[in-house]
Amino acid sequence: MRSIRKVLPYLAAIGSLLAVWQIYSWILNKPFLLPGVPEVLGRLVRSFSDADFMNGVKDSLVRLALGYPLACALGAILGLLAGVSRSFAVYLRGLISILQSIPPITWVPFFVILLGYGNATIVTVITIASFFPMALSVLNATEGVNRTHLELAKVFGASKRQQLIKVFAPESFPSFITGAQVAFGNAWRSLIAAEMVGGATSGLGYYSSWRGEVADMAGVMLSIVVIGTIASIIDNFVLEKLKRRLLRYRYVMGGDQ
Repeated sequence: MRSIRKVLPYLAAIGSLLAVWQIYSWILNKPFLLPGVPEVLGRLVRSFSDADFMNGVKDSLVRLALGYPLACALGAILGLLAGVSRSFAVYLRGLISILQSIPPITWVPFFVILLGYGNATIVTVITIASFFPMALSVLNATEGVNRTHLELAKVFGASKRQQLIKVFAPESFPSFITGAQVAFGNAWRSLIAAEMVGGATSGLGYYSSWRGEVADMAGVMLSIVVIGTIASIIDNFVLEKLKRRLLRYRYVMGGDQ
């Protein structure tokens, strides 16, 4: 019963979105502009046997797997270093405040010139987009570290490195997990956008852009469904499950395992 209760809200959300889509398709009554749900879902089933489409999905996931973990690692390391150096913390916060205001997609032309079209540019944009929320989350956590614990570590003669490992890292870990989940959203959106305009010849973003150029609305809707589905699965069933497992103690009291 508990597992059913967990799944029902997701099913309700999916059902409401599909219902609105289908009702509007009926009202518009122009399948070439907005195909109905059955047509797109049928196209989706057929796409599983389309090697080009499935290779594009794989390429998108590979790019995500390269850029997203790199951003999480860099953000966590720099955020932790800010905990043991006040001057570096001020510098990092200033850097983040300046650069995170720039939409990640605006970096694409810059990196296309530097790195050329393809994976290098897209992975770099993913890394930039997901770095800032991770770094900011860990930075804020280091600034909120229990001062009693920190002072006690200093009294026992802990070096900067030991303070980093024994105090800042453990107390910042929940924020690292939360930051990683926020960073994923940035990484996924920037991946799709960069594939659309970054000169990629494969990937979900490229497929959506290409289908739009040839006015294949069923293909466009298919790409939207797949993009949303993959993101939802990773966020709600992979990252959320990982967060609850790693931070299990936070959910024990509420009985929500």
